[in-house]
Amino acid sequence: MINFIKNFRKNESGAVTVDWVVLTAAIVALGGAAYTAISNGAADLTSSTAEFMSDADPN
Repeated sequence: MINFIKNFRKNESGAVTVDWVVLTAAIVALGGAAYTAISNGAADLTSSTAEFMSDADPN
């Protein structure tokens, strides 16, 4: 049993998987934050453009 615990503690094969999962989750979160920022800015720009065009005189 002691040998099993020592070998389990030394085994690092799962550590790389954990690193990749954390890195992938961070990239997905960053992408979601960027999407939110871009979509809010685009919505504001569209609203401002629509307001400007509705107030414009076509003559």
